Amino acid sequence: MPLTPYLFFNGRCDEALQFYKEAIGAKVDALMRYKEAPDQSQIAPEQKEKVMHSAFHIGDAQLFASDGHCTGTLQFEGFGLALNARDVAEAGKLFEALGEGGQVKAPLSETFFAKSFGVVDDKFGVTWMVLAYDD
Repeated sequence: MPLTPYLFFNGRCDEALQFYKEAIGAKVDALMRYKEAPDQSQIAPEQKEKVMHSAFHIGDAQLFASDGHCTGTLQFEGFGLALNARDVAEAGKLFEALGEGGQVKAPLSETFFAKSFGVVDDKFGVTWMVLAYDD
């Protein structure tokens, strides 16, 4: 039974998907906007172009994302996403790309459990743990 993380970007989902496509090669599998919902009675006019649901892949992992309630407030707390790089060089590239406009929590360095490990919050506040086991 697969477990799929679902991220709510509160009005910034299009921006987030574009960022992940450019930064780490995400591939969008599906995207549905609120204007496509069969019942429009609960959809505000300013919400119609927002993302109601999307599915995307990063490597073999699928994630879901949405604009949610479009409050503009992003809070990603209590979890992080671990991204396993092929090697130390790729870990550096991924870490740098995810950190663009974000905040480094722990710089990439060798640890007792990985050749390279670092933690960065991207510009949306999503915590990424980037690691590589091989050189």
